Amino acid sequence: MDFESNGKAVSGYLALPASGSGPGVVVIQEWYGLVPHIKDVADRLANEGLVALAPDLYHGVETAEPDEADKLMMALDVDRTARDMVGAVDFLAAHSAVTGASVGAIGFCMGGGLVLWLSCMTDRITAAVPFYGAAPWPEASPDFTQTVAAFQGHYAEDDDWAGPVLAQQLQTELRRLGHKAEFFIYPGTRHAFFNDDRPESFDAGAAALAWERTVRFLKAELES
Repeated sequence: MDFESNGKAVSGYLALPASGSGPGVVVIQEWYGLVPHIKDVADRLANEGLVALAPDLYHGVETAEPDEADKLMMALDVDRTARDMVGAVDFLAAHSAVTGASVGAIGFCMGGGLVLWLSCMTDRITAAVPFYGAAPWPEASPDFTQTVAAFQGHYAEDDDWAGPVLAQQLQTELRRLGHKAEFFIYPGTRHAFFNDDRPESFDAGAAALAWERTVRFLKAELES
């Protein structure tokens, strides 16, 4: 499906719950693109009674190779990405299937960092869930004085890119500013432990626990 962002059409993947309506959640991709794993996350959210939209931030490009994914991430047009993400939030907020005026956001790896940034762009985001996320672009650094969101983070113990130190720093800063924030570290896990398409890093136990916490958090924040 397509939605409008700043006067331009952006493609994405929309998943609706069987009930036909529910709170809205934007799903932000990993650096691989809008791959089947991200669409599956949207479907799983829909199975939990949420309306999920995953915008295609690479506009039709995807890869399974980490080296190529790194190049795609670093070549990302950050300004356009910001417009696309806010457009996705606005689309969901106005969608007839979405209950409530606020929207949640969940993202993985690159998308986790983008979720942190997105939460500071619009007060429609009231629940943000970064999975092992950090923003690799200086111009995409979040200003947490500008967010109204509550946060729940999920980070791996063994992660050189977005590890426990970063997670603790984020939690401390958010709480210092008065935001609700809880960041979990999963012992013995690696970066991308939630991605069941990556057997080299997937951890079924940690992924199940993180998902249970995520769904409970999103419902509590978006249905209240």
